[in-house]
Amino acid sequence: MKKIILGIIIIYQKTLSPDHGLLRYFFPRGACSFYPTCSEYMCESIKKFGILKGVTKGIKRIARCHPWGPGGYDPA
Repeated sequence: MKKIILGIIIIYQKTLSPDHGLLRYFFPRGACSFYPTCSEYMCESIKKFGILKGVTKGIKRIARCHPWGPGGYDPA
């Protein structure tokens, strides 16, 4: 199950992601205000904490990622 979720995230990164995929040409500075990006953060969280806690942490991170948020460095 972990490999499936990580595979879906990787497919998202290579296709639809404004930071990694084809849309990066329209967002030269990227769209995520955090480093690592939200999709990288979710991958790291899943690898480190497992599926349930990793996905939960990733969803919370995506909820905090908006133009008015503080952004910056936020490791998993």
